[in-house]
Order: sequence, then C-alpha cells, then structure tokens
Amino acid sequence: MKELTTIEELNQFLEENAEVVLLKHSTTCPISSQAYNEFMQYAKHEGMKPWGLVIVQTARPVSNEIAERFGVKHESPQVLYVKDGSVVWHTSHWNITEKNLKEAIA
Repeated sequence: MKELTTIEELNQFLEENAEVVLLKHSTTCPISSQAYNEFMQYAKHEGMKPWGLVIVQTARPVSNEIAERFGVKHESPQVLYVKDGSVVWHTSHWNITEKNLKEAIA
C-alpha cells in the first residue's frame, strides 16, 4: 500500500505500475470505514495488485486529479482499478465489498 498525498506521488505510482487499484477514503465517514474494512479483507486474502490510498480530507488535490484524469466523478469511498493508464472498473459506497472486488479485479 502506498498513501498518495501529492499529485507527484500519484504520477510516479502510475508510471511505475501498469496495473493499480486506487482507494479514495474518508476518515470521517462510516460508509467509508466499512468500505475500507471490506477492501482490507480483500487485500489480505487476495495478495492484490499495487494499491494506493487517497485520504480525501488531506489529499483533496490528488482526489480531484484522479477524477479529472480518468473522467470518473469523485465519490468517497471509491475504488478505481486502473490498467495501462485507463480505468477498467470503478465503484463506490456500499458496492465496495470483498466479493465485488474479487469479481472485478482478476
């Protein structure tokens, strides 16, 4: 896991990895807390691809850059699966479950 706090860190992370999973997380939202727990269960059991964590309260410019760069409206919590510079799958809120992540990120 790499916490992304600047746009420069985001750029480097995306350049270094052809496939990544990005998790936008709000530390004050109970829905986001549940989504984070589901995501961590998935990460624990699946040995997943490199993933970046964006805490929206402290890294809003990074969150905005992700929305603009990939053309995916900002939501929080939100997961984006990026492959070769394009979002191939994304979801948000209650749809962030271990089961959905397993099915979408092969």
